[in-house]
Amino acid sequence: MKRVVVGLSGGVDSSVAAYLLQKEGYEVIGLFMKNWHDTSVTISNECPWIEDSSDAMSVAETLNIPYQIIDLSIEYKERIVDYMFAEYQKGRTPNPDILCNREIKFDIFLKAAMQLNADYVATGHYCRKEIINLNGKKIFQLKAGLDKNKDQSYFLCQLNQEQLSKALFPIGNLEKSEVRKIATEVGLSTAEKKDSQGLCFIGKVKLPKFLQQQLKPKKGDIIEIDQEHPLFKANKEFNINNTSLEALQSLSQDYIYTPEVGEKIGEHNGAHYFTIGQRKGINVGGKVKPLFVIDTDTKTNTIYVGQGANHKGLFRPALKVPNKDIHWVRDDLRLNIEETLHVKSRIRYRQPLVQATLHQKKDAMYIIFEHDQRGIAPGQFVAWYLDDELLGSGIIS
Repeated sequence: MKRVVVGLSGGVDSSVAAYLLQKEGYEVIGLFMKNWHDTSVTISNECPWIEDSSDAMSVAETLNIPYQIIDLSIEYKERIVDYMFAEYQKGRTPNPDILCNREIKFDIFLKAAMQLNADYVATGHYCRKEIINLNGKKIFQLKAGLDKNKDQSYFLCQLNQEQLSKALFPIGNLEKSEVRKIATEVGLSTAEKKDSQGLCFIGKVKLPKFLQQQLKPKKGDIIEIDQEHPLFKANKEFNINNTSLEALQSLSQDYIYTPEVGEKIGEHNGAHYFTIGQRKGINVGGKVKPLFVIDTDTKTNTIYVGQGANHKGLFRPALKVPNKDIHWVRDDLRLNIEETLHVKSRIRYRQPLVQATLHQKKDAMYIIFEHDQRGIAPGQFVAWYLDDELLGSGIIS
């Protein structure tokens, strides 16, 4: 009998994952990860770990499976929280959930499961794993969950073949409503529990307050940029069909703003608290349209804003991923220099997939989108797919 360790989070998805595996004949062990102790930055009691762990324990009791709590808070702080602070400090937008899967669930947690002599680890992610044989070699495919509203393959975009070989995703073929129905039928206490929001394992966090623990507030200027400014025409002179390195670099480049090209309209408490596309927290009134952050400069502590959700500064036709930040889930499909690949791509969770072309150059991979993309932010992850299979991902420069 194969042994599988399920990461029981106290939510309905992992609860049903454990039940389905047990029904399939696996020997199931429930393991709850405790990754966070500091409740001072979480909002009210949304997702406190004590409540979640007791829900997980109740599910384990219902299913009559062994249950343990594993404390990974030191590793979580080192690998996830410190990374978040460092990225925000540089004015970048991290995605802790993706890192959490790569560094915690499918690394430290996976190793802990292997010490329990497990054959696999399982999670309640809405995604699928399929196995194909290529030239006598097993290749593991990471595919989108069948529930298009809940597909979480994006969060797993940094996994490798070794990690996938040990992973099971029992609910990937189900719709969320079916998962809740099964939980109700089996009598699991988590059947009606709301989905958790916020940071992986921490819960809903007041982000500015969370960041202020290490990144101190400091006053800086808010500069408004008019969307008719000539600089928005400057770097779009290349034809989308021109794929020279110079053209790709130009298309994927950020607009370069300086205070002189705009007008000071207010002050903020720290550029590192803001991200591209953000609307909340600017706190400047009296404008015709709402203001959005179009860029931040943490060196000069300046944020640049524009009026309206369709301001030209929010849109870009392309992005760049440096070679060191390219990751292929399907290493066998990795592009060589000067190769291209037509894919579907997304730059954030739940964003509908869009047509794009990967261009592998000597220094980096450039991704050109069929239509300009809104709110491309350095530090975010871009993922690319063929049909419903996630092939790889990278960190936007």
